[in-house]
Amino acid sequence: MASSPIPEATGTATFVVDGQSYKTWYKVLGNLKSGKTPLVTIHGGPGLNHQYMLNHKHLWTSQMRPIVLYDQIGNGNSTHLPDAPSDFWTPKLFMDELENLLNHLGISDNFALVGHCWGGMLAAQFAAERQPKGLRKLILISTPASMKLFEQGANDLLEKFPSDFVSMMRKHEDEGTAHSPEYQNGNMQFMKKHVCTLDPWPEDVLGSFMMIAADPTVWMATIGPSEFKTSGSLRDWNIIDILPKITYPILMVSGNPLKDQAQEKALKPWMTSVPNIEWVQLEKGSHMTMYEDQEKYLSVVQKFLGEN
Repeated sequence: MASSPIPEATGTATFVVDGQSYKTWYKVLGNLKSGKTPLVTIHGGPGLNHQYMLNHKHLWTSQMRPIVLYDQIGNGNSTHLPDAPSDFWTPKLFMDELENLLNHLGISDNFALVGHCWGGMLAAQFAAERQPKGLRKLILISTPASMKLFEQGANDLLEKFPSDFVSMMRKHEDEGTAHSPEYQNGNMQFMKKHVCTLDPWPEDVLGSFMMIAADPTVWMATIGPSEFKTSGSLRDWNIIDILPKITYPILMVSGNPLKDQAQEKALKPWMTSVPNIEWVQLEKGSHMTMYEDQEKYLSVVQKFLGEN
């Protein structure tokens, strides 16, 4: 017997910044009035879109839990601002947008968050600084507590490649030619080993990464041409000092430490600073462990969220 189609609705929330109105596009899977705490997904990048977070739809099928997906400003179906200055793209901007979306959907008094990498960074800073009263639980997927530690871990993994490959990558970074096909091909080799090991990449994962190629504005402003040498506005991002402020129940899910681009050195501050956290490492996974070991990932998340 075929399963019933998942109810879905799309819309936009008006987001006002310095007197200017922009649009945040969102999709709701399931029914926000189902009685279950909605799970709001926050995509990574910065510069990807909601598409690769769609696999959380299975939580509606298994738990009747409504899922909210959205494209952050500058990305996907939301307003694009290719001419915005680099200092426009701040964590505060994205936290304000998230808060605005929760209010627009009428769920600010009861919600859970799941964020992948940058999405988790955003969710965590939001939890620590805004202390939202309606936040019930927080799920972080391969989320660093510090951009410097994330960068160090990525470089540690890069150094394990053949020396001529590493030299090629470093040469392009030093000469400012990270846009070259040689560097981009090398970066893809790294990503196939430490970001998503599936071959071919799932359509939704590939579709999200194509968003950066289509409009690199947010990525370039926040990260820069290379994750191994972050030069954008997030280069000094660090919330280690405020981690103890996060008292909500947290689930950290990461991949195999030999594979995941988010290395243990970037994740361990969570374990020593947060009072209420569970850490699950999925051996089959790398940075996209929610796809590489999807069944186990969804099982762990479902158990953590419980029945409410």
